[in-house]
Amino acid sequence: METYDIERYLNVRSAGGGSFGPDGERIAFLMDTTGTSQVWSVGAAGEWPEQHTFYEERVTFVSWSPERPELVFGMDEGGNERQQLYLLNVANGRITDLTAMPDAKHRWGGWSHDGERFAFTSNRRDESVFDVYVQGREEVGDDATLVHEGSGWLNVGGWSPDDSRLIVHEAYSNFDMDVSVLDLETGELGHVTPHEGNVRYTSVEWAPDGESLYLTTDRNSDTLDLARLDLDTHEFSVVVADEEWNIDGVAVDDETGRIVYSRNADGYTELSVGTLDGPDTIDPLPDPDLPKGVAGGVSFGPDAETFAITATRSTDNTNVHVVDVETGETERWTRASTAGIPRDTFVEPELVHYPTFDGRDIPAFFSLPERAGDESKTPVVVDIHGGPEAQRRPSFNGVKQFLLNHGYAVFEPNVRGSAGYGKAYGHLDDVENRMDSVQDIKAAVEWLHDHPSVDPDRIVAMGGSYGGFMVLASVTEYPELWAAAVDIVGIANFVTFLENTGEWRRELREAEYGSLEDDREFLESISPINHIERIQAPLFVLHGENDPRVPVGEAHQIVEQAREQGVPVRELIFDDEGHGFSKLENRKTAYAAIVEFLDEHVGKPGKPA
Repeated sequence: METYDIERYLNVRSAGGGSFGPDGERIAFLMDTTGTSQVWSVGAAGEWPEQHTFYEERVTFVSWSPERPELVFGMDEGGNERQQLYLLNVANGRITDLTAMPDAKHRWGGWSHDGERFAFTSNRRDESVFDVYVQGREEVGDDATLVHEGSGWLNVGGWSPDDSRLIVHEAYSNFDMDVSVLDLETGELGHVTPHEGNVRYTSVEWAPDGESLYLTTDRNSDTLDLARLDLDTHEFSVVVADEEWNIDGVAVDDETGRIVYSRNADGYTELSVGTLDGPDTIDPLPDPDLPKGVAGGVSFGPDAETFAITATRSTDNTNVHVVDVETGETERWTRASTAGIPRDTFVEPELVHYPTFDGRDIPAFFSLPERAGDESKTPVVVDIHGGPEAQRRPSFNGVKQFLLNHGYAVFEPNVRGSAGYGKAYGHLDDVENRMDSVQDIKAAVEWLHDHPSVDPDRIVAMGGSYGGFMVLASVTEYPELWAAAVDIVGIANFVTFLENTGEWRRELREAEYGSLEDDREFLESISPINHIERIQAPLFVLHGENDPRVPVGEAHQIVEQAREQGVPVRELIFDDEGHGFSKLENRKTAYAAIVEFLDEHVGKPGKPA
């Protein structure tokens, strides 16, 4: 079997975040052909795309004006997540810095229907909270109008059909949220989702009449339902329910009543399309012919006859597709390169469920290399997702495909606390139950030990962000299980993490992990830094100097103390990155070093260390 080096896999491109132009003839999207995501556009399936931005920094989103040949895009600096908003004139290429406040974060809230204004939230007034702003398309900097002072983590969800009101979404944690409606003329903010306990309200959309909202919520169920909220009575009616899986996204065209919603079925996206036939009834249309994988990010074309959507699967890199609403026929409009690697060499995972300590079954994706089952057994990388309220799904991952191509198996568990499996499952790791999720990792390794293709002496823990904490916790709680560990932008000490994370994030994270005021002793007890003497496996720690979420001090302290214990440790810090690695050259450096580390301490597949 032909093998390819890590640079080839990191040069597999992705194209996504499509946004239809006002005439329906072009789609703007992000593609990382130059090494970081930039703005491109394309006019038809298979047409050569045009590049519009040429920065070294990543572009984070793009949104085309509903009326003019201009678009707004976002960009931060060095991964610091302090996103600024820019206006691009597509006709002449002129770019205007709309926000011009580099010390503040700006979160896009959408265009008004006439394209004259846009909304956003920002922490420019107070770093710890987000306010709502409206700004004219020709205004810049502090010309923006502050229309609501917030007290927490606010997002703008979109403009009402008559542009008189905005949806304001507030998150207290990943499982507790609220929705309000802001009247732009009076400044009145009307809270429309009063509730007790933890309830999610996500993917909020205006109904065509402007008198109600469509959203997903778990207010009366374990999983997310598609519901309609009457803004006059504040009563909910369930439109689509699924007792097993989340309805995790909805898009409504407020002129035609066309609706697209997605179901997350064990990680796979199932997409449904229809037309609203009365407020609580959907007249179904054919399902889109998309790859079986993960899809999202709907952008309707004019008259909602088509929509753009980003789709990927384990064996297909990410691309923008256009769906015909009436027929379900789908065309791939972008052609992100696979760097010359044949698509038929990419490996599809097996969805498995393994038993854990309390009798539950934990879902996971298990991928074996093509040559697994030879006389020599296979080393395994247990790749643990972050979040923790995230979910590993069957999307394309170039690093994973490289590992498989070079003989490593990859095991991706969705331990308790992961999103996608209902409210109860998501709360199983809250605060004092945090280490139960680490026991789920132990159970995964025990399951792997019983697999005939796996070498039980060559199992690696790897993860990023909260997944980095899970790596460090796994190698301190169960040191005998691991041949090596790779911690990417991970949490080593929950106390110092919460003390030093961005002001705007602390309250949101304390809702998940526990508070410094009430739970400090517990947070110290579960922090891997306080159990460093237990580590036996060689450790590789990677981080970005500008990380606003998990400050780089987390890396420095775990490296210093592990070295004092005599653990073989390698540290790699990138001065121009934040929470992860966005620049191609840095990704090449990082993952080439990880592969070198694995080959040294685990042994190349077929050649034990």
